[in-house]
Amino acid sequence: MSGARKAEIGDKMVKRYPLYLRVLREMAAQGETYASGAVVAKALELDPIVVRKDLSKTGVRGKPRVGFPMTEIIASIERYLGWNAATEAVLAGAGRLGSALLGYPGFQHQGFKIVAAFDANPKKRGKIAGIPVYPSAQIAEIVRTLNVSLGILTVPADQAQAVADAMMAGGIRGIWNFTPVQLSVPADVIVKREDLAASLAVLSHRLRHGEHPK
Repeated sequence: MSGARKAEIGDKMVKRYPLYLRVLREMAAQGETYASGAVVAKALELDPIVVRKDLSKTGVRGKPRVGFPMTEIIASIERYLGWNAATEAVLAGAGRLGSALLGYPGFQHQGFKIVAAFDANPKKRGKIAGIPVYPSAQIAEIVRTLNVSLGILTVPADQAQAVADAMMAGGIRGIWNFTPVQLSVPADVIVKREDLAASLAVLSHRLRHGEHPK
């Protein structure tokens, strides 16, 4: 199996963990002390074998006919995802999408905290959702001062590469890219691109053609 194929399989597994965590937290809130892989699978309409295999990857051992200890499996998934300690990030592009991300309260449940934002528009200076907004010209300087390694890119397409370069100059080594631009980055920088247009196209196509995959 190629390295790219292994990475793709690994990514799919990691994407399931937040779903598991949501269900497990709901079960814990209801007083459950053990988590059955079959129950989690049913709640998410997934293959029970896949769920049990994923949960076992956390290192927590389940008990036959009982399941995984609830407190341990939740804590283990949080550690696996790195959500047990806050990951700090900066955001460039405080427009509508950027501002929405700055104000999104759900990040706190994923151990994720945006500590600064940047925008070229002087009218954006000040704070958005309590997060300071600086001039785009200060990206490298402030990122270096904050010692942050993750950047979120929500700038216009024609600014994407230049802003990404400024982020990397400040020490950013991971970029969550919401622009349509295929960024040019060194091999040691990780880019995760969120192609909203592609996702919308898939949704629209399935609705139009009556496709309803699980």
